[in-house]
Amino acid sequence: MTTLRQSLYGLALLAALAGMLYMQHQRVQIAQSATKLATERAQTAEQQSASRQQTINSLTAALDSERSAQQQLQAQQAGIRQALRTSQQQIEVLKRENQELRQWADVDLPVAARRLRHRPAITGAADYRDWLSRRNALHPVTNAATGQRPPAE
Repeated sequence: MTTLRQSLYGLALLAALAGMLYMQHQRVQIAQSATKLATERAQTAEQQSASRQQTINSLTAALDSERSAQQQLQAQQAGIRQALRTSQQQIEVLKRENQELRQWADVDLPVAARRLRHRPAITGAADYRDWLSRRNALHPVTNAATGQRPPAE
């Protein structure tokens, strides 16, 4: 073999070796960028998880406080019911013992007082709002005083 041929084979071998080294370098670069991307995604997922955990903790604390408040309200309601029962029992005892009180309690309420206690069957917030808005509605004035301007439209 001639020296020229050996040099060409050597150069070809070096070129092939350089190509392989370049390809290996490219693979390492791709692997590093994939690792970096995966690390960033993991950090983002950890941050989201921490944020969601904080939300869960705050909602749990709010739920616990609402349950506590609900239990307190139920206890107050039970106390009020008991006081009402006691009051009603006391009124019944007084009615049985006192003839004048019994006669007073048997008299019908005046019409104006009965109207105060009259309320239609209300089935929701909208019905209640409608009932409230109809109760004491203001009616438009029919006789305006002379010399007054008409209301602005």
